[in-house]
Amino acid sequence: MKLHPEPLLFCLAWAALAVAGGVLAGTWAGILLSIGLLAVFMPATALILSRMEDPAFERQVRWGILVLAALALGVWLRS
Repeated sequence: MKLHPEPLLFCLAWAALAVAGGVLAGTWAGILLSIGLLAVFMPATALILSRMEDPAFERQVRWGILVLAALALGVWLRS
């Protein structure tokens, strides 16, 4: 079995963001970051892969969504 580092790193980053949201902004923020991002990632990934069949673009969109969520959490914590 071959271990792919990019998906593993993505999952760890997603989990770290959800835990950080839970610790810094409360339990509901952590839940929203975990489940809410799942509700965004899954359709976006399915749409890109089924229509464009471009895994590199899907990877960029997936990481972009995660970065935007992290920035949104940062802005929310500063306000």
